[in-house]
Amino acid sequence: MSKKSQIKIEVETNENNVPETIQWSAEDGGVDEAKAKAMVLALWDENDQNTMRIDLWTKDMTVDEMKQFFHQTLLTMADTFERATGEHNITEDLRDYCHHFADKMNILPPLS
Repeated sequence: MSKKSQIKIEVETNENNVPETIQWSAEDGGVDEAKAKAMVLALWDENDQNTMRIDLWTKDMTVDEMKQFFHQTLLTMADTFERATGEHNITEDLRDYCHHFADKMNILPPLS
């Protein structure tokens, strides 16, 4: 038996089309109008064999938050790619790059 789920994303923009608020809901995930400052949505177009993307961030997203957001997004992409393909070696390379990225962005947690 198939089932349909819906993920809803609502973006409020100012007069210059700059996002002021992002809210999302996913009933199956128990999320109801959660606020977000940024989002990256990637969809695979089977016909064109190409990725379609939506990248949005609100005007109050700081550069430091953006650095953290990208670092964490890259790490989760490595995890997803490994689960989907079983390609352990290349995902370790990607995780190494994520560490390098965090080091260059000065967002590594201090060593204790």
